Amino acid sequence: MRTLKDVRAAYKAATDELPTLTRDAAAFAAKEAEITALEAELDHLDRDARAADISRRALALTGTFGNGEADNVTDTAVVNDDAFAPAKRSLGTTTTRTFGDLVTHVRRASGIQISGTKHFRSLGDQLQAIAQYYLRKDGTVDSRLQRAPTGASAVDPTGGGFLIQSDFASAIWMLAHEMGDVLGAVNSIPIAANANGIKIRGVDETSRATGSRWGGVASNWVGEGTSVTPTKPKFRVIEFDLKKLMSVMYSTEELMQDAPALSSIAGQAFSEEVMFMTEDAIFNGSGAGQPLGILQSPALVQVAKQPGQAAGTVLKENIDNAWSRMWARSRKNAVWYINQDVEPQLHQMGQVVGTAGLPVYVPAGGLSAAPYATLYGRPVILTEYNAALGTPGDILLADLSQYTKVDKGGIQAAQSMHVAFLTDENVFRVTYRVDGKPMWSTAITPYKGSLTKSPFVALAQR
Repeated sequence: MRTLKDVRAAYKAATDELPTLTRDAAAFAAKEAEITALEAELDHLDRDARAADISRRALALTGTFGNGEADNVTDTAVVNDDAFAPAKRSLGTTTTRTFGDLVTHVRRASGIQISGTKHFRSLGDQLQAIAQYYLRKDGTVDSRLQRAPTGASAVDPTGGGFLIQSDFASAIWMLAHEMGDVLGAVNSIPIAANANGIKIRGVDETSRATGSRWGGVASNWVGEGTSVTPTKPKFRVIEFDLKKLMSVMYSTEELMQDAPALSSIAGQAFSEEVMFMTEDAIFNGSGAGQPLGILQSPALVQVAKQPGQAAGTVLKENIDNAWSRMWARSRKNAVWYINQDVEPQLHQMGQVVGTAGLPVYVPAGGLSAAPYATLYGRPVILTEYNAALGTPGDILLADLSQYTKVDKGGIQAAQSMHVAFLTDENVFRVTYRVDGKPMWSTAITPYKGSLTKSPFVALAQR
């Protein structure tokens, strides 16, 4: 099998050669097909490399592998979450990653040798062992199980349960991040095992006017011997208080007897549910018992509809106005997130040029020839979290690097994600402790001009 370096070299050579073949239609088509195949191979190898990197980070931060080994997490442990960024999928090529695939990558990349006396070979095996403990009621515990802290513990005050073996927990998060276009884009900070939150100091800046930059720093042009009034920056405290996300799965007795099926279903179900609820909270969370979402944040700028604009429509002027309200420094990271029902409206937008016109929006694979459809050169991504067509948030232009997510471990699942039974039924529970909010407290007034700017811009009611 070729290495990532080999495939990148072949891809570069092929793309360099392509322009020389424009007069030979057959050779040009063959070279295009070769490039497409290389893109697919690159995508696959890039995912493998990223999964291996995530695995190494996860196991470096997770001292528990279900066998009682010491936890090596320190208060200063921080993970660079760039590894979670979704793959830039090549046109026409997709790769489906199963839960089993990712567990295999975790083990292979970390050199883990599975021991039957210390480790479970599948998530289904571990869930069966947990089920047996609660069904027997005689106190007999499989030696491979490790209890989660109980009682007054800061980990889970509701108590009970067993820690998910760390390779399974890591794979759950790897799968969730690979599925989500939102989780991989936000700024993520994992916190120490003994913490329930974190306070971050941020600059309290609401205006770029002189005397307001950095919350109050001002400079003056002065003549010789002229004194100036001293100024200083102003800071605010940004506080994150972990919220609890709980996922519950009921399992039939028949499914409990089939460990491979149970492992596949549980891993996929928990991954998708954790991903969906966390990403939805990043967009729509109220901030009460859950993260504060962008669409509920005071930092959100809402762009009003055009005079006389029909309900449930999107006009080119809406897009122009939204782009003009995006904070200039955030434009290079901004992405258009839209409800899928908005897409037909984008196809109808046009730019009048003389007596003719040009399309404003070109889907991927058309004239734009890019992995994503674009507006103003920035990707357009469809999500389930955007509001319905015509309501605030159906189109959101956002720089998600200005949103921070804090979790207890993230991929350090041994501290925050565990399985427990609620009753004697076959019920599985996974908890994830997380908080998040925009790092901007409000939209900012520019140095010159009156229209506020923000990294988060949405179209208002239409």
